[in-house]
Amino acid sequence: MTNPGDAEHPHRQIAAQLRARIRRGDWAPGDRLPSIPTIAETYGVAKQTVQRTIDQLRIEGVLITKPGTGTFVRGTRRRLNRLARGRYGPHRGYHADLAGRYRQVLLSAGREPAPAEVADAFGVAEGTELVVRRHLVRTQDAHGRDAQGRDSPVEVGASWLRPADAAGTGLERPEAFGRPLYQEVEEVTGRRYHSATDQVTARLASREEAAVLQVRPDTPVLHLLHVAYDQQYRPIEVAVATWPGPVTALTEEYRIPPAREAGSGVADG
Repeated sequence: MTNPGDAEHPHRQIAAQLRARIRRGDWAPGDRLPSIPTIAETYGVAKQTVQRTIDQLRIEGVLITKPGTGTFVRGTRRRLNRLARGRYGPHRGYHADLAGRYRQVLLSAGREPAPAEVADAFGVAEGTELVVRRHLVRTQDAHGRDAQGRDSPVEVGASWLRPADAAGTGLERPEAFGRPLYQEVEEVTGRRYHSATDQVTARLASREEAAVLQVRPDTPVLHLLHVAYDQQYRPIEVAVATWPGPVTALTEEYRIPPAREAGSGVADG
């Protein structure tokens, strides 16, 4: 039951109680929740209040709704390490952990007009024709599967290259290489990846992204703009990736430099 004297809105009170029950194990990942009328009767509220509760927990990534089937407890939160360090690995090798848990599918390769963020990164005009390789990443492990046991999409993205680097090569053809893209680019172009920058922003999914990622258009997403440079600090590749925000965790591990010795002349404050 909800507490009328509580300052929190009823749908938030119910959300807190459902969240606690899921954490406690009353419903496991993949279990279907009772119907909205049943929950409304249990808590003595209107069905619209329960719908707001379900919407809140769905956006948080706790629940997933399948039209015509019901509302289910979502699987465990996916830990993605797709920033620069995670992409290239500590020794410039293929990131085995990602390879074991996720499957990347090449959707298309060819030439397209560059969107504004990609054009800006390359220093060319918006709409300039560039080579682009589009991909979709899906889960492979049991934890990321949906209520029906199917793997689910966790990333939609693209890698953009200059035609001067990729023209007439396999980079602009829809063929898989069996190794990280940057290694193929280095071999084809003779240019070595030297540094990279990552910019992550949060926004709502576009209709196209929502359809591919199988989320509602009002679901927040995380969007990565990754720019890789050669030793002359010239862009080699501009990559973009979009993840469903509620089920994505970006993790970076790094060393903390030792404290400066006394008398170094630098002080906080």
